[in-house]
Amino acid sequence: MTWLDPDPFLRGVAWRDAKGRPVRADPDDLARLPWDTAERAGLPIGVRLEFAADGASAVEIRYRAEVPAPTERMRALAHTFALWTDGRRVHETAVTPAEEAVAVLRLPPGGGPFTVHPPQDRSPRILALRGVGGTLAPAPRGPRWLVHGDSITEGWWSTRPAHAWPAAAGRALGLDTVNLGYAGAARGELATAEQLASLPADVLTLAFGTNCWSGVPTSAPLLYETTRAFLALVRRGHPHTPLLLLSPLLRPAAERTPNALGATLSALRAAMEAAARDHITGGDSRLHVLPGRDLLTPSDLADGLHPNDGGHEKIAQAVAEALRPHI
Repeated sequence: MTWLDPDPFLRGVAWRDAKGRPVRADPDDLARLPWDTAERAGLPIGVRLEFAADGASAVEIRYRAEVPAPTERMRALAHTFALWTDGRRVHETAVTPAEEAVAVLRLPPGGGPFTVHPPQDRSPRILALRGVGGTLAPAPRGPRWLVHGDSITEGWWSTRPAHAWPAAAGRALGLDTVNLGYAGAARGELATAEQLASLPADVLTLAFGTNCWSGVPTSAPLLYETTRAFLALVRRGHPHTPLLLLSPLLRPAAERTPNALGATLSALRAAMEAAARDHITGGDSRLHVLPGRDLLTPSDLADGLHPNDGGHEKIAQAVAEALRPHI
């Protein structure tokens, strides 16, 4: 059984750094980004393996990851790999944390195509893979979907990477989802808009805004102009690509509470939606708006802000429904 180069099998890759590791911001343009965006971009969120199998009973995946120091609380947390096919998880394996290890996942009959979601913490890097008792081949690539947002887009509070709403929506639509969600960030940084413009894409989604209420307080007029500018810069690289703007989701504590500049999340949401609709009126017929306020209820939130698995699934369904006619 010969070890295979993982690159033809990897999906969800935006950029690579000087060492060849998948990263989620342009490594040659980090100086223009806030430190929190650059930090989160180092994690391979959404990067996965997709393949078909001929006669193989299992797949072995050799990888390298950071190992927590002996005093760190997360030291004993296992590295979990999940195997999906036909829209459902069929196998999962947990590997004892080590700097380099091999994960083995049993393959059901049928040949796939299969998707393996590796763990996303500790910056795992896939080194090689091989089939046990048979051969593996890269699965066909779907249309490339760039998804930009904050911690909700990154998948916080979903119990597995495959349950995050971009992963679920991309699975439903057969897309190659590239997750560019940055926890704590995504405040309409215009350098990020230019980086999005530089990447190949068949469809795009923007889902930021909630951190404009708290992380870096923003007024409604400022967010209106920021959204217009962000859209204009993205359109420089993707003038005709279908683009969906998902406005901020329900956040009960922020809906009617003014931030430091007097803006409630409701007002910020309205400003973003107005900016997008004015852009559409100005001639952008391939831009679409999905209002986020009513997609979730308080029971869909794990902590008053981030969705639980059920909430992520609701967002995925709404986004997939909004995108399907335009793919």
